[in-house]
Amino acid sequence: MCKSKLPEGSKLAGKSNLTPRVHERLQVLWKRHSELSQQMSGDVSNLNRDELARLSKEFSDTGHVIEPYTRLLNLYAELVELQQMISSEDESLRRMAQEERKAALESIAACEHEIVGALLPKDSAENAGAILEIRSGTGGDEAALFCGNLLHMYERYAQIRGWKWNIMSITSDGDMVKEAVIKVSGRGVFGVLMFESGVHRVQRVPATETLGRTHTSTATVAVLPQATDVHIEIKDSDLRIDVFRASGKGGQHVNTTDSAVRITHMPTGIVVENQQERSQLQNREKALQILRARMYERERQKLDSERRASRNKLIGSGDRSEKCRTYNYAQSRVTDHRINFSLYDIENVLNGTTLQLLIDQLRMQHDLDELAHM
Repeated sequence: MCKSKLPEGSKLAGKSNLTPRVHERLQVLWKRHSELSQQMSGDVSNLNRDELARLSKEFSDTGHVIEPYTRLLNLYAELVELQQMISSEDESLRRMAQEERKAALESIAACEHEIVGALLPKDSAENAGAILEIRSGTGGDEAALFCGNLLHMYERYAQIRGWKWNIMSITSDGDMVKEAVIKVSGRGVFGVLMFESGVHRVQRVPATETLGRTHTSTATVAVLPQATDVHIEIKDSDLRIDVFRASGKGGQHVNTTDSAVRITHMPTGIVVENQQERSQLQNREKALQILRARMYERERQKLDSERRASRNKLIGSGDRSEKCRTYNYAQSRVTDHRINFSLYDIENVLNGTTLQLLIDQLRMQHDLDELAHM
């Protein structure tokens, strides 16, 4: 249960990555969680089942935010004490305090990230797998080589995360990759990779460059959520079912009853007939199966069309001037221009081992922006 009194150290909130408005919201949630705690600890016999369930859910929901917020405020208080120790005359105490301060700052950043994630409404698409599309852009063979570098980076990153990697289609010539479409399966894949969409730009001296000049090439990346299951609902009220006498070759093959079935799905205009079975009920079941399959294909094509439209919106034209991230080999630098964040560790980023650092920064900024809009 949550105490009503806030921990010491909350005065450091002004120096937090969280905005003052977010801290105000957290204070409101803190007080509400305390009220719920007191209410549920008291006599609840006067509450009906629905009211009790509603209060329990609200207590649980606010608890997901308050638990990391409590840790955050305690870390603020710890930071105040460490800052005082750093001004001590004892050199060993100062050194120890500086090391602990670094660890405390890292814990604070993690807590803030967790809090922002708990405050935001959840998008079910983020839990889905992803379709990853990588295509070489401007730059000829060098662009195709860079496209291959990105393919390797994401494949290695998927291995580190324990995701399933399945190449659906690829056009390549050795290390040069014109385009690749990959199905990446696992929980939360799309939520992690969604910020990778855009134009990726590389600046390096190609192996074929005799004068040592730096060239700029691009590749486009699109990340789209997998349509896990296309739900097909067929309402009886949307169907017109006609029965008629099946045709045959004569003799015993001629059906003397109205066993053939024609089903028209009124909203889409899809018409299905079946007369293979002698029973009207069997023909009806088979016709419904065919109708469901045709409606599934229709919906799948619609989703594919939407996916292509989304991809075009995500990646733009692929021109050099459009960029979300630059990989500069001479400086060993990877810069994400959307958040103005750089890592001077290009080798490990392209090996997939430190890509997570970029993704974490993008996620944090995205979530803070979403909270600001809310």
